[in-house]
Amino acid sequence: MEDLKGLWHLLVCAFLFYFANCIVIPSITDVTMEALCPGEDRCSLAIYLTGLTQAITGLGTFLVTPVIGNLSDKYGRKTMLTLPMTVCIIPLVILAFGRGRPFVYAYYGIKMLTGMFCDGTMLCLTHAYVADKTCERRRISAFGVLSGICTAGFVSATLTARFVPTFLTFKISAAVAISAMLYLRFFLAETDGGASLAEESCRPLCSPSPPSDSESPAKLPILGKVSSLLDMVSLFRSSLILSRAAVVAFIDSFGSSGLQASILYFLKAQFRFSKDQFADLMLISGVAGAISQLLLMPTLAPAIGEEILLSVGLFASFANVLLTSIAWSSWVPYFASTFVVLSVFLHPCLRTIVSKRVGPNDQGLAQGSITGISSIASIISPMLFTPLTALFLSESAPFDFKGFSLMCCGFAQLTAFFLSATMISAIRSSKQNFSNGETTAV
Repeated sequence: MEDLKGLWHLLVCAFLFYFANCIVIPSITDVTMEALCPGEDRCSLAIYLTGLTQAITGLGTFLVTPVIGNLSDKYGRKTMLTLPMTVCIIPLVILAFGRGRPFVYAYYGIKMLTGMFCDGTMLCLTHAYVADKTCERRRISAFGVLSGICTAGFVSATLTARFVPTFLTFKISAAVAISAMLYLRFFLAETDGGASLAEESCRPLCSPSPPSDSESPAKLPILGKVSSLLDMVSLFRSSLILSRAAVVAFIDSFGSSGLQASILYFLKAQFRFSKDQFADLMLISGVAGAISQLLLMPTLAPAIGEEILLSVGLFASFANVLLTSIAWSSWVPYFASTFVVLSVFLHPCLRTIVSKRVGPNDQGLAQGSITGISSIASIISPMLFTPLTALFLSESAPFDFKGFSLMCCGFAQLTAFFLSATMISAIRSSKQNFSNGETTAV
């Protein structure tokens, strides 16, 4: 627990933020379909609207997140965190007032805009904040705890949604989102940009550790006062490992974004799942993920390293999606969701690998850039998987395989698994080169 000193208020803010935004997830599919296609189990309009929202949000995330991340390097993490914590309140308030067709259209319209400033920047800035407070040796564990707390917020929200009426769900969501923003402003302290980690004697959370690979001594320079796409390109071109991490992030996000746009509509069409079944499924995934990130990851990461855990997470993600796509009974998706115990290793490990290869002045830009790369896939993926899902759930499907689009998402994640092997090879090679150079110097 000593390793979390200075992070408690951030963890509370993250918990409240994800609680507020996740409590609406089990209900939003039913609310959307009831407003747009009342009484039907299939609704192409709802699928396309969800995919369009995801694509536009992804485009905005790609453009905005690297800028916000780089500005946080200059103006502070807390200052920039206020933006996503504030704008996320707006769409939640809309559905708190009503859930008819006009309110649903207004929700999705505003969600497209606010999502540009929320979805990526919250993820980017919280990881940059943690990087400011922890040294490299403890960073993977700290990232895992952060992800575990976010997942705990998701679990608590899903459990609440399971027993709370739909009309009350959105009111609770809006109230918690407002509370999260106020807590941020009153209690969260600004970081020093990692200055306290510059000298070994001032490291508050861990003992000094040597560079992890040959790239570490040559930290990236500050890439400019104002972020741009050229900054992001320069960042990834500065390191072979960073460029390969970007490719893995893109391919994985391509598959997971397609899955996110499709899976709830697939389950509703295939097994007639509704709000309660969605909540149960998400609850299983959330509990498994939270336990894994809070208990397993801090134990396994120091022992076997983030590179191995990254590969395990990618393969588990593929297994989860593949099994769900061929589900022959309603219990299969529940069983497949238990693979989350391993798949949750993926994102904290990937962000740790990126974080270790930049200096303290570039943490915001680095985390924003990896989020921006992932968001490009979020733009492209719905354009492909949304019509594919609508086609195979319709009466005019080329063949009877409702989960075909999900299987394609799974193969994208399998591709990311194989690509990660090249990145891991480069990391091990750089570590070996650094070790050999250090031995020679001695």
